[in-house]
Amino acid sequence: MKKTVQKPGVSYAIVGKDLPGHIFQVTLTVHEPDPQGQVLALPAWIPGSYMIREFSRNIVQIRAESDGQAVKLAKVDKHTWRAAPVKGELVVEYEVYAWDLSVRAAHMDRTHAFYNGTSVFLRVAGQEDGPHIVDIQRPQDPAAKTWRVATSLPELKAKRYGFGTYIGANYDDLVDHPVEMGDFQMATFKAHGVPHDIVFTGKVPNLDLARLCSDLKAICETQITFFEPKTKKAPMDRYVFMTMVVGDGYGGLEHRASTALVCARADLPTTGGKANGKDKELSEGYIKFLGLCSHEYFHTWNVKRIKPAAFAPYDLNVENYTPLLWLFEGGTSYYDDLLLVRAGIITEATYFKMLGKTVGGVLRGAGRLKQSVADSSFDAWGKYYRQDENAPNAIVSYYTKGSLVCMALDLTIRAKTNGRKSLDDLMQALWQRYGRDFYEGAGRGVTPAEVEALADDICGAKLKPFFDRYVRGTEDLPLAKLLAPFGVKYSDVRKSDKPSLDANLGRDGADCKLSAVHEGGAAHQAGLSAGDLLVAIDGLRVTPGNVDTLLAPYAVGDTVDVHAFRRDELQTFSVTLQGERIPAVTLSLDPAGKKATGPLRPSADR
Repeated sequence: MKKTVQKPGVSYAIVGKDLPGHIFQVTLTVHEPDPQGQVLALPAWIPGSYMIREFSRNIVQIRAESDGQAVKLAKVDKHTWRAAPVKGELVVEYEVYAWDLSVRAAHMDRTHAFYNGTSVFLRVAGQEDGPHIVDIQRPQDPAAKTWRVATSLPELKAKRYGFGTYIGANYDDLVDHPVEMGDFQMATFKAHGVPHDIVFTGKVPNLDLARLCSDLKAICETQITFFEPKTKKAPMDRYVFMTMVVGDGYGGLEHRASTALVCARADLPTTGGKANGKDKELSEGYIKFLGLCSHEYFHTWNVKRIKPAAFAPYDLNVENYTPLLWLFEGGTSYYDDLLLVRAGIITEATYFKMLGKTVGGVLRGAGRLKQSVADSSFDAWGKYYRQDENAPNAIVSYYTKGSLVCMALDLTIRAKTNGRKSLDDLMQALWQRYGRDFYEGAGRGVTPAEVEALADDICGAKLKPFFDRYVRGTEDLPLAKLLAPFGVKYSDVRKSDKPSLDANLGRDGADCKLSAVHEGGAAHQAGLSAGDLLVAIDGLRVTPGNVDTLLAPYAVGDTVDVHAFRRDELQTFSVTLQGERIPAVTLSLDPAGKKATGPLRPSADR
């Protein structure tokens, strides 16, 4: 949809100036600068990735002028400048180094260009609420001769997929629409009448765009109906999935009308591949990719419009703390795969197999007994996004543990209301009360107390004991007890007779490296540490792939000598082998139990 604007307050021009050198050139024009001296700042972080990233470090050079005369820029802090007072327009020209192949920043070479606005667009202090225009210009490099533009940012004087001017309603809008440029593969489908583009950058021979459109259409329509069961109205006029395809990679970042994704080439369906049949023929990689798409798309509602109060509005200069990421990220993680079932993409059996892996992964780490999901949410900036080798022993993920907390909350509400209500109803109520009109100025962020009060209203009972134990507390979730009434059998059969070091193994060149040592395990008790390079077990050489084979002749309780390098010193450790402590959780439909579709379907009142 084309937009018109009477008088822009802020405008930009961006061009790939040096593709092999990975340099964007940005020209910022402030039409009515602050007469006291205009302050300019680049965000320190990007919403959805809760870590201070200091994008300003990628500004290579910057200068300013007004009416053809140089204007002095004084550095205020690591990401802020103040221009000397001027009477006319202020023009700021700067170069940004773009060589971060991720969904969070900017990347450019002769194959494509990608950027998030938080990495390239200086914020004009005091003028954030006015319209922001950007002229996306074609690079002069011959490699870009046939490039197109993919973005959900509304066109002003540009054809869709073309170079030209685009417009954001304000600065927050401008930086919430990433841009991909290149010779990408693309297809379009409609979900409940709304066009959805899927864009793939990177070589994918025989990419099955028809299959992708069919599967993503089912997922998107399921989610639109989830939040708007009566109107089936999507909260955006158009949506773009933009995917960077690499040899090995995985990740995504949500935006209000698009998502930026990274995936492995082998995870995508091809016209001759096995991802073209029914569920039993879907590759695990393709299911993982669809789950990623489902996750980021669900964020269109849950975090982009239903927001924690701490994010309304974002302060992009500093950390924004909230204890609610367990709901906004964990809840999204709960629904991403669940909605694949409801969309008919995967079977219930496949879903429960995936869920069992998530449960086992959470139970693997001792950190779950030390940090609550509320604290994990609050500490995301300093702990979750800055993990070290001791992370499994010290922290818990608000994504994975948060998803299980949301499942437990869902089952609790269903049990207390005899199936009439569920977590679905809580999400829909949050949408109606806090999210639906957020960008129209009528919405606001939700507080932890309001989330809990709304859950109480839907459930018809006080859920404070649940929140105290499992959200603010660190008790293990009673999943077996909660699942049983819904016909789901829970079992945890660990190989206690299999000897183990109880450590995570990695690779350092040709060497086997301990990447993490689990608290209380055999390696920990023997004195081994993360970072040690294993050399030999009882005189036999260790490689990254033969540790289990070397331990197989031994029994639990046997002692072996382990030689390892710590730094450049060879050390010997006497290790008493323990039984494997890795959880082996399986969830399955119990044929002798009650109807098993309870946790997989909407509540009775929906």
